[in-house]
Amino acid sequence: MSGQLAQRIWYRIRQIWWRLTIMPALRALGVEMEVSVQIQGKPIVGMATNSRIRIGARCVLCSDSESTALGINHPVVLRTLRPGAEIVIGDDTGMSGGAICAAASIRIGEGCLIGANVTLADTDFHAIKPANRRYNKNPEEINAAPIVIEDNVFIGANAIVLKGVTIGKNSVIGAGAIVTRDIPANAIAAGNPARVIHYIGMDVP
Repeated sequence: MSGQLAQRIWYRIRQIWWRLTIMPALRALGVEMEVSVQIQGKPIVGMATNSRIRIGARCVLCSDSESTALGINHPVVLRTLRPGAEIVIGDDTGMSGGAICAAASIRIGEGCLIGANVTLADTDFHAIKPANRRYNKNPEEINAAPIVIEDNVFIGANAIVLKGVTIGKNSVIGAGAIVTRDIPANAIAAGNPARVIHYIGMDVP
């Protein structure tokens, strides 16, 4: 048996195992998931009371470094942090080893590419006020604002998208960018903080 054939057989066995074990466990937690979703490896999923996670048709969540060219630093993380929070991932979206943490709402459109180790966080996690910051769990003092990723967006590896940001359809976010403000449709943005450096379809100067 050739090495390539053995790899294909091993990958197929793992796919079957993931489908038979991990997907039922996610549904038992309350994750809404289409039958056609592909789970590669074991994600880390946590849901606050009365929150929602929905994964659309034909999505791929990759938590296995052998299944993606670049490899990943950690499994996919999906966490809702407060009652009423939501994570909604549109059809045909792929994600490798990223983290999505929602205290309010994170909505990802259809056909998006979420590169290796991307972080989407709609909250500061801790209060800005210094008094008792370490132990302050009061949601009224911890800022949160929805994130919207529109259709067909490509977010490069290790990028971070922060609270209150909307990224317009077809846009590309460069690897390692930190997105702190809205990015329009059809834009290429990079840097820290991310800024638009070009528009898709325009001639390169």
